[in-house]
Amino acid sequence: MRRSWMGMLCGATLALAACRDSDPPSGGPADPDPAGAPQNRYELANRCFTVKALDSGRFIARQGNGYAATATSADAAERFYMKPTALGDYLFHGRDGRLLASAGDAVVAAESASDAANWTIDTVAPGRYTVVLKSDGTSAPPLGDGAASGEFAFVPAQGCTPYPEISTDSRGETYKGRGIDQPVVGFAEVHTHMAMGHEMSDGSLDVGPSAGGVLYGQMYHRFGVPHALADCEAHHGPQGIQDPEALILDLTPLTTHDTVGWPDFIDWPAYDSQLHQAMYYKWVERAWKAGLRILVSEGTNIAALCEIAVIYATTINPQALGYDCNDMSLGIKQVKYLKSLQDYVDAQEGGPGKGWFRIVGDPAEARRVINEGKLAVVPGLEFSNIFDCTLRTVAGVGEVVGCTREDIDRQIDEIWELGVRELFPYHDVDSALGGTGIFNGDALNLVGFWGTGHFWRTYDCPDGGEGEAYFYDAGAYMTTAIPGTGGDPLSQIVLGALNGIVPLYPAGKRQCNARGMTELGRYVIEKLMEKKFIIDIDHAELSIKQDMIDIAKAQNPPYPLISAHGGHGGISIQQAKDILALGGLIYPFKPNGRGHVEFMRKLKPLWDEARPGEPLAVGYGMDANGIADRSPPRGATDKPVQYPFTLFQGEDWGPQFEGFAPLTFDLQTIPQSGKSWHIDEVGTAHYGMVADYVEEVRLEGGREALDALYWSAEAYLRMWEQVVNR
Repeated sequence: MRRSWMGMLCGATLALAACRDSDPPSGGPADPDPAGAPQNRYELANRCFTVKALDSGRFIARQGNGYAATATSADAAERFYMKPTALGDYLFHGRDGRLLASAGDAVVAAESASDAANWTIDTVAPGRYTVVLKSDGTSAPPLGDGAASGEFAFVPAQGCTPYPEISTDSRGETYKGRGIDQPVVGFAEVHTHMAMGHEMSDGSLDVGPSAGGVLYGQMYHRFGVPHALADCEAHHGPQGIQDPEALILDLTPLTTHDTVGWPDFIDWPAYDSQLHQAMYYKWVERAWKAGLRILVSEGTNIAALCEIAVIYATTINPQALGYDCNDMSLGIKQVKYLKSLQDYVDAQEGGPGKGWFRIVGDPAEARRVINEGKLAVVPGLEFSNIFDCTLRTVAGVGEVVGCTREDIDRQIDEIWELGVRELFPYHDVDSALGGTGIFNGDALNLVGFWGTGHFWRTYDCPDGGEGEAYFYDAGAYMTTAIPGTGGDPLSQIVLGALNGIVPLYPAGKRQCNARGMTELGRYVIEKLMEKKFIIDIDHAELSIKQDMIDIAKAQNPPYPLISAHGGHGGISIQQAKDILALGGLIYPFKPNGRGHVEFMRKLKPLWDEARPGEPLAVGYGMDANGIADRSPPRGATDKPVQYPFTLFQGEDWGPQFEGFAPLTFDLQTIPQSGKSWHIDEVGTAHYGMVADYVEEVRLEGGREALDALYWSAEAYLRMWEQVVNR
């Protein structure tokens, strides 16, 4: 039996007789007042109400440390702020910050959210509702008087205390489109990892962490920001002493940070904090309001790094040995978690389909969503062992490959059905498909050895790997695979496996990966094109990028490719021209406003040559949550961002913005603590600062830069249409 809220309210106090009163003070059975009343359970979301028991006509009021249906008027009733936890599920948040919760046979005022305070509301008829505990109710108390219907009305009220949540700190509504047959006005984020976190669910399940739990925080939690972004000590150790960023990625043991999260946020999020959540959904909402209209979010992992991180995580959490580190498994879990956010946002906005966050599967659907003024979200995947195509070099045996063509075919169909539409065939570690593009000469070589059993075999990058021949530098300078003294934990674990024997590389020459595209790699690229995936060529070895471009040119019609991740591994000027000529895109990797404009000026001559007469498009790939820094402050500038700032008005905003209402953004601030983030001081500390980044772009590049930025979503859709309309 599910727990009946009516039964508990009426049985919790001596007011039971009033709940059963056949002649209640209101003069008879009470009907909800239709004026301003919600017509279904979803319309309760984030609004203020008093609650009337319809059998008695009495209102729910605070009584001692609990609640009971005792008030004879709305004036004497408790005001509840109704915070959705899912579609149809709610927390009842009282004026003193306490939550209406079940405690056996009583209804109490709880200090924090839990399953005992999470209630499911069902609509019996417009304005009439039942309220039961969402969790398993097998031990629920009796319903009380069998004649009681257990139905309630929610009467609109004022004077509530809102449930704690991050604000978008914006004033005004974002714009809608001018028709699905008109070009999109908005910008595209084409490389990010929103669903990374220490738990890949709304907190009601135990799905487990992404990437071995190295990245703390969740993009959303059913109980909101106090739970999604709480203190990280349980994951990073006291004062962050066991944060894998210092132990493994930066190779700087004993580096610490303050672990406190909401609402103080002393040391995180920060632009150079790689392992704390930067994409809490309310921060993304702020970016959407500023004009974000395409968001590509890839499930990601580095299996070898995850395995190493798990070894160290067990020192504070023995259960970490059970963490999933399989690339495909984790990527799929992150996509599912991403899709669950759509329902959660719908719950916050008033019902199914009403939210601003929409998963899309094709460009036509994306255009419909964007025309409604919403965010089109494209799921993707980014990791080395795509389709479980692992690689292991075994002494005396050679290369052991983890996948077959049949495995590839099956998993391509599976991820397509899941909704994945964009992916990377290559990533940070060599795979059965070919070599990774070298851009980090030390740490990733160690991680790669752990994952594959071999260090990189290299060659001198063509034309020195840098200079006028390159749009992005190729390879990296390398001396030895073990940095410094090898005293850091990552070096020690690899040294133990090698017995101290390490490779050496030529000094003073940029090194590229000698492992090229394999036959299995060629098969994957051709199959991805056959299925019509958007393919990002970054992270592939320089020669493999050329192979991918050649395969794309051979398609009829030619197949567009995208580079949104900084060209990891290198891109020559000619390759950049080829990408653009194919109808593809090159967007900058995690820039600040100054870097964005510098990139635009670098790209423009190549764009004009490859696509003369076509508007320049410059979106971005922030790589937020990608186990990487985000952009630092611009540094000394005579054009500081001044808060509040207003978008869509002024001489820098061209005719495409005509009719858009001005939208003002205040300094992002947490009222409960006073914590704030000024982009000139802290850089892109979290994703909410994308709105501030837009203002940086305006200050640095004026109308030309805004035109290119707000054309980037349209350019992405045109590229996607070229992919699917073949």
